[in-house]
Amino acid sequence: MEKLEVRRWTRQEYDRMVEAGILGEDDHVELIDGEIVKMAPQGKPHAAAIRRVHVALQRAFGPERYVQVQLPMTPDDVSEPEPDLAVLPGSPWDFDEEHPATALLVVEVAESSLSFDRKRKGGLYARAGIPEYWIVNLKRGRLEVYRDPAPDASADLGWRYRTVRSLVPGDEIVPLGIDEPVAVSDLLPRSVRERTS
Repeated sequence: MEKLEVRRWTRQEYDRMVEAGILGEDDHVELIDGEIVKMAPQGKPHAAAIRRVHVALQRAFGPERYVQVQLPMTPDDVSEPEPDLAVLPGSPWDFDEEHPATALLVVEVAESSLSFDRKRKGGLYARAGIPEYWIVNLKRGRLEVYRDPAPDASADLGWRYRTVRSLVPGDEIVPLGIDEPVAVSDLLPRSVRERTS
C-alpha cells in the first residue's frame, strides 16, 4: 500500500490563513505540530471548569502573574495551541506584539479530548519546556498533574512528562514556584463532583 504524504503547516502559514479569513473564529481550530486540529465544542461542565480554574489560579498566583484564558501560544514554528488556561509571568500588556512562547503552567479541561490532551498536547507542552501541565479530567472528576518534561523517543512529539499524579476532590496541589495550595474540588464543577463521587 502506498504511503500518503501529509501536508504540514508552519505557524507563519497558519497565521496568514487566519489573517486572510480562510480560518475564522467559527472554525475552532488549533495548529499542533504542523497539523490543523478541530477543537471539540464546549459543554456546560467544560465552561464551568474553565471559570473555576481561572479563579483558583488567579487567587493562587496573585497579581504578579497573568492567567490567560483560551488564547494562542507559540511554543515553536509549527504550533499555535490555545490552551484552556496558561499562567504567564508579567501582565497582559507584555504580550501586545507577540503571543507568549511559554508558560509557568498550562491547563486543559478535557472530556472527549482526554487522550489527545494527554499524548499530543502533553508532548507539545513538554517539548516546549513548560514545567507543569494540568488536565482537569471531567470524565473521572480528578486533576492530572504532569511535571518534569524530558525527551522520550517513544512519546508523542518525542517528549513527555516524567512525573504524573492523579488527584481527587479532597486533595490539594501546590503549583511549582509558589507556596499557595489549590484545592482540587475548587476546579471541578458541582455536577462533575456529584457524578463521580
